[in-house]
Amino acid sequence: MAKKVIVKKEVKLTTEDQVEHQIKNLGARIKQLRIAKGYTNAEFFAYDHKINRSQYGKYERGEDLRFSSLVRIIQIHNLTLPEFFNDGFEV
Repeated sequence: MAKKVIVKKEVKLTTEDQVEHQIKNLGARIKQLRIAKGYTNAEFFAYDHKINRSQYGKYERGEDLRFSSLVRIIQIHNLTLPEFFNDGFEV
């Protein structure tokens, strides 16, 4: 009986796809940190840290995030930029 050989084809993402993927990773990392702080609800986290609640929801979805907003969120979690990007991002 002949063996079946399955060859996995490597999918090459376009630059645009790669950017979109990393932006989604950014939102996932923000959400991960919120949950680690014990907040099961994004609105409560935003309210407690004086961030617009609807805007914060966009941050967690990887939408409309300015660098200054990201830095503020990182500071809330008492992290440095390298610490923030150390988890969940490919080099």
